[in-house]
Amino acid sequence: MSREDRSLRGRGTGLRPDPRYLATERESFDDGWTPADLPLRPLPTQVTVERARSILARNRSPDIPFDRSVNPYRGCEHGCIYCYARPTHAYVDLSPGLDFETRLFAKPNAAELLRATFDAPAYRPAVLALGANTDPWQPIEKRYRITRAVLEVLAEYCHPLSIVTKSALIERDLDLLAPMAALGLVEVHISLTTLSRDLARRMEPRAAAPERRLQTITRLHDAGIPTGVMFAPVIPAINEEELESVLDAAAAAGARHAGYVLLRLPLEISELFQEWLERHYPDRRERVLSHLRDLRAGRLNGSDFRDRQTGTGVYADLLKRRFALASRRLGLDGHLPALDVTRFRRPVGGQLDLF
Repeated sequence: MSREDRSLRGRGTGLRPDPRYLATERESFDDGWTPADLPLRPLPTQVTVERARSILARNRSPDIPFDRSVNPYRGCEHGCIYCYARPTHAYVDLSPGLDFETRLFAKPNAAELLRATFDAPAYRPAVLALGANTDPWQPIEKRYRITRAVLEVLAEYCHPLSIVTKSALIERDLDLLAPMAALGLVEVHISLTTLSRDLARRMEPRAAAPERRLQTITRLHDAGIPTGVMFAPVIPAINEEELESVLDAAAAAGARHAGYVLLRLPLEISELFQEWLERHYPDRRERVLSHLRDLRAGRLNGSDFRDRQTGTGVYADLLKRRFALASRRLGLDGHLPALDVTRFRRPVGGQLDLF
């Protein structure tokens, strides 16, 4: 492993491109003072406490099945090279590359803000997504426990929620999730992109190992929590051939629904992903990019709401048929039970009871 590679151990990307809103550009320069054979320590994770002013994010996208979400953290230590949230770090003048996975922001007042939101007279409940942007159970949650506090508020108000995660740490909170599931208030979708430990380590370096995620599906299922699997993203010539085997393993573990999303490369992610391909799979690079262009009408990315999740063309149709056949064979083509919005309540003794 090279000197540079050692410093990037456990990180998804090797780049730190400038944020697109930054007025200046930075360029590294070797002045000759640093010995070439000096070992570099792995990049540390830095966490900044952010006192958020609001916590509920609204969404109007017609191809996403929720209109509100909560994100306890900004940035994600999992380091998934394909993460569509990477470009959001530009809003705080940080790189969507290494900064996104090493310079994180925690929102310790998230639960307090959520409680205030629910107490507002104008608030009307609907399914809330937890984990829509960055993983709420990423490694720093062990220390900060912000997601745990958010769940406590959701449970107290009997508010329905849908969860997406690739972290086994969610098992810590089964004591909250299982009673909510018994009331029809929660569903969980585990993101499982590969069964290969080697590919997972390269593509999602600090997320749970594939077999650990399967174990999490089983434990969620055994606790009575409706659980699905997300094969996302599908990357041609990288993990695409595993589509059926991933669904097979997830169904055997207890998943009762499946979904998939085609790789998207918006904004800076295109540069990061291409560098990742060159570093890990140089022999496949052009084949992967060629397939992506076939799926995106000649472009590497498509933003049309109608097909950005699945692509277009012959290749996209083949993926859809493969997924539909495997899901039907395994009983994963149905829907998880609808979540119950009618149970929402404001705790007795709250401010509204005075009026």
